[in-house]
Amino acid sequence: MASHASLRYTIVITGPAYGTQQSSCAYQFIHTLLTQTPHTIHTIFFYEDGVYNANDFIRPANDEFNLVQAWQNLASQFNLSLVTCASAALRRGVIQDEKHNNLTDHFQVSGLTALSAAIANSDRVIQF
Repeated sequence: MASHASLRYTIVITGPAYGTQQSSCAYQFIHTLLTQTPHTIHTIFFYEDGVYNANDFIRPANDEFNLVQAWQNLASQFNLSLVTCASAALRRGVIQDEKHNNLTDHFQVSGLTALSAAIANSDRVIQF
């Protein structure tokens, strides 16, 4: 049986935590990729409305899946890099500074340069 090479992925998420299926599908894809294949995730980059996944003020109902918490758990379990676009985050009120911080744990703020570097160091890029 032929062996399959391990690929490094960068995932770009442009959909919010709730209201569309983009983030949920991305989460399911990443979880499956990490638990059932030899592949790795280089970076998960949250862009445009995707930065809402990093908003610590999001509180779903008790009977709903908490996607924001799920991202944190996934990052912790697999030592993943969760990166939000700084400009997109500021435009959408996801802020981390001396006076305000609603950026949830395991997320960091960076620019499109970080996305470019991640893409350059990945075998595949998938956008949700």
